Amino acid sequence: MFERDLETISKLISKNLSDLGLPDAGEVKWQPTPFAGQWGMGTNICFQAAAAEAKSGKKVNVPARAQEIAQLVAEKIGTPPGFARVVADKAYVNVYFDTPTYAARVAEAAITEGANFGHGASKGERIMIEFSQPNTHKAFHVGHLRNVILGAAMSNILEFAGFDTVRANYIGDIGLHVIKWLWCYLKFHAGQEPDGDRTRWMGDVYAEADRLVEGNPENEAEVRALFARWDKHDPEVMALWEKTRQWSLDGFKQIYELLNVPFDVIFYESEVEEPGKELVKELIARGLAIDERATGGTVIVKLDELLGLKKEKYRVLVVLRSDGTSLYATKDLELAIKKFKEWHIDRSIYVIDVRQSLYLSQIFKLVELLGFEQAKQCYHLSYEIVNLPGNVAMKSREGTVVLFEDLVREAVRRASEVVQEKNPDLTPEEKQAVAQAVGLGAIKYPMLMVDNNKIVTFDWETAISFDGQSAPYIQNAYVRANSILKKAGSVPAEAAFTYALHPLEIELIDLISRFSNTVQQAALDYKPLHIASYAFELAKTFHSFYHGVPVLQAETEPIKNARLRLVAAARQTLANALHLLDIQAPDVM
Repeated sequence: MFERDLETISKLISKNLSDLGLPDAGEVKWQPTPFAGQWGMGTNICFQAAAAEAKSGKKVNVPARAQEIAQLVAEKIGTPPGFARVVADKAYVNVYFDTPTYAARVAEAAITEGANFGHGASKGERIMIEFSQPNTHKAFHVGHLRNVILGAAMSNILEFAGFDTVRANYIGDIGLHVIKWLWCYLKFHAGQEPDGDRTRWMGDVYAEADRLVEGNPENEAEVRALFARWDKHDPEVMALWEKTRQWSLDGFKQIYELLNVPFDVIFYESEVEEPGKELVKELIARGLAIDERATGGTVIVKLDELLGLKKEKYRVLVVLRSDGTSLYATKDLELAIKKFKEWHIDRSIYVIDVRQSLYLSQIFKLVELLGFEQAKQCYHLSYEIVNLPGNVAMKSREGTVVLFEDLVREAVRRASEVVQEKNPDLTPEEKQAVAQAVGLGAIKYPMLMVDNNKIVTFDWETAISFDGQSAPYIQNAYVRANSILKKAGSVPAEAAFTYALHPLEIELIDLISRFSNTVQQAALDYKPLHIASYAFELAKTFHSFYHGVPVLQAETEPIKNARLRLVAAARQTLANALHLLDIQAPDVM
């Protein structure tokens, strides 16, 4: 909201540095300064200028010279329009805004820009973020949720930061897990169809198949034989696969609709399997891959050897089995190229389990060796597992899973109890809508409030809490702001902050003003955690403000009007932050 003012003063600083005969020190970058009676921004461009001068061959004491330059620049600039003062602070040049003007402009920006408050300018760059990637013929549980929640939030943040964002899903609809499922179905469940909860039923069949096959050579042989029939496109196997695959896809669609997660494109493993095998032939022809199938081996790529690395880094990547059937790498290589060729993206982000870090680095490097320089812009947004209380890891093939449907049902049930207690006068329809918004928020926020590379231990005590770091706590701050404004009847069209601001007002204004920068930092670092932490801090400050600063009962009408505009600004910023986290902001709770 102060970009134009800062851009003007940046040009003045650059001109003065040039007038002083200093080498080009690069772009003038600003950072907020701690509030000390006025809001300010500071730049260390003078230190950079002094360092550049030293690099040019001139003998200077960089810290001392930087202070000297900062003092000269501050004196030359004076006090431009829109600023209260410009001062040199050691090697920094700090600019300070007039406090009433700053507060009014922060509130004005949040209120007038509304849902676009904090939105970044277009970056002219297209990013595809691939996330969720469920396997058909398996259950959808809490572990899968972290991927889809992290990917949805990251997509929202990148788009809001100003990037052209493409949301992609890559569904594992073929592979050994599918063949195991089909084998079990044909042998023990032929003719049966899921009734009601399809993903649960299919997950049960998968768990049964895994138990029966593991450690049983006879059953393993039958599965391999079925895999061979699949690989030859046996009509009976293909027809059963298509039918049962759709059962899973229907279930996934319901889950995404409930989570409010859209996709711009959905890729399927089955679509890239055959092109992937052709790509392996190309790798062999170009000398990038070694075909050892004649001696019972596989098709491999010795990446470290190709790159001339003496120290092991990428190791060996297997790209095709000995029997000619595909692996994940067979398909992932083709998909990576397909993204660049067909979607013309500048960057490709993969939201995938942290344990796949080496594998993805191999894929990215091999795509680069194939001539796609864009592969250097591939990024692995890794994440750790979700545990149950007691640090019990969840696994599809065992009983230690919490299924998606069960989790949502329990979340809504618990939220319903709280809504009934807090707001019993709501209609049944309103109670259900609020309970779902609160319940889903309670599920999503724990996945985002912890760094993506740290394990999440999900438990209801913290997830549904209205007093700690949780989605309900943040949503409740929004509801309280909404309640004040409803009682006021309307938001004043304008107001002056020409009074002694309460410390909590200062903190609230300061946090609101930092929202846009937080969005940009979250996009730059690929960290939804930044927004999750910000939303909590803003909610915590607003709750304190709500209890400690009179708004409707303010001592004068001008103060009341100013505080109402501040409440409206806080409400909008909370809504925008929750939107980025893909969490609904309910009007009542």
